[in-house]
Amino acid sequence: MWAPWRKTYLRSSSGKRSGCLFCSLLRDKRDKRNLVVFRTAHHAVILNRYPYNNGHLMIVPKRHIARLSQLSVREKAEFFEVLEKVMGALAKAMKAQGFNLGMNISDVAGAGIPDHMHWHIVPRWKGDVNFMPVVAGTKVISESLESVYEVLSQKLASKTQAGRRVSQRKK
Repeated sequence: MWAPWRKTYLRSSSGKRSGCLFCSLLRDKRDKRNLVVFRTAHHAVILNRYPYNNGHLMIVPKRHIARLSQLSVREKAEFFEVLEKVMGALAKAMKAQGFNLGMNISDVAGAGIPDHMHWHIVPRWKGDVNFMPVVAGTKVISESLESVYEVLSQKLASKTQAGRRVSQRKK
């Protein structure tokens, strides 16, 4: 993905941050303000403040770790549970037709926050690429972060409630 509009983020964050941004967001319980859409035992789902596309989310381990090898077996399993839930919510709530999934491990690989690993989930739609990024260096994001937050946090909360009801009936 080519994203020249992200230079604002890169320039504003280089060398000015003290401590880990993700750890700070996860300690702070003001989820809506911090765009933390969903929390589980080991991960949080956060809207990217500088999205590549509407609904661009990140799955962030709650533990401050930089490498896949540092994840426990349970954390790895839960990641895939969260990923499936997030993709389902994006498909239902935002009619996403596909996804780009990715992670950058270390600053050499392009990680903006290299000491706290995270996965990017970027929803995609047929024809979502247009001339604006090429001609004007601008990406058209048609929905506000606040609006996306409301839709996805409600969808993820309702999926969790339904899952709890089903698992309670099985007991």
